[in-house]
Amino acid sequence: MSSKTSRHVLSILVEDRFGELARIVGLFSGRGFNIDTIAVNKTLDPRFSRAVLTTRGDDQIIEQIIKQLHKLVRVRKVHHMTDEKHIERELCLVTVRAAAPKAREDLERIINLVGARVIAYSPTAFTVELSAPSKEVENFLELLRPLGIKDLCRSATIALARPGDDKTSNIGENAA
Repeated sequence: MSSKTSRHVLSILVEDRFGELARIVGLFSGRGFNIDTIAVNKTLDPRFSRAVLTTRGDDQIIEQIIKQLHKLVRVRKVHHMTDEKHIERELCLVTVRAAAPKAREDLERIINLVGARVIAYSPTAFTVELSAPSKEVENFLELLRPLGIKDLCRSATIALARPGDDKTSNIGENAA
């Protein structure tokens, strides 16, 4: 086991009942673990929700977290997503100052470079949307900082296992 602290993505299939998210969050806070991001929504099977969260820790801490999550009565499955076996995205909306023609040209180059798109604009600013892995969102924001970021909002990370990953199964298939 590695003692290096790193970022981990966990996908948790849980019964869709009142208070389940609070139990998951309580497990983390009660043991002094931090949740960096969390996104929860219903699955194709309305009996279940999927919580995708990111946290930091070494392999031993993550193993402990996973074991504790499995002890929660309504948690049906916990999947530790590894970099090569999952696809993740984060949504970022950012408003950038771009009144001067040079700033607009720079912004257009950055947008084309990263595959973002303009979703709103005014004579002095543009709101841009990017859906990408978290690291790419970070790089995008660093490119925009010199232009002047007026406001931004980022979603939590969402993730799915890549097709063909044997550790995954259809929602509800063996969850009940």
